[in-house]
Amino acid sequence: MLDRLRPPEGAVKKKKRLGRGRASGLGKTSGRGHKGQRSRAGSGVKPGFEGGQMPLQRRLPKRGFTNIFRVENQCVNIGVLAEIFKSGETVDPVILVEKGMAKSRKGPVKVLGAGDISIPLTIKANAFSASAISKIEAAGGKAEVI
Repeated sequence: MLDRLRPPEGAVKKKKRLGRGRASGLGKTSGRGHKGQRSRAGSGVKPGFEGGQMPLQRRLPKRGFTNIFRVENQCVNIGVLAEIFKSGETVDPVILVEKGMAKSRKGPVKVLGAGDISIPLTIKANAFSASAISKIEAAGGKAEVI
């Protein structure tokens, strides 16, 4: 019965037929008004074009720069480590990438002190926050900088 399939009532809109006489309401200039750049075929201006005037984004001064030596740390909170790993386990960046807690092995991993840890873990990372080190050692674990 595929030959009887029809879209639901009101789902299909008729195409606007331009330039088909005055009575249609869209004759002569086809709803484009009179003359000018926007009435021509293939017309249109880029966003931000101000008619030839110096555009706003070029009138404003440039500010700042991008530091090419910036190092983006991959941050992991100890509260999350405590939930995923068991007591006495060793945690390093390779394992964190496998578990999906760090994006890639390229960037340095920094362990932050958000959350609580009650199990002893040996955590190896490129950097630690001061609060993370104190919480890890208070739980009986070790924080090793690699």
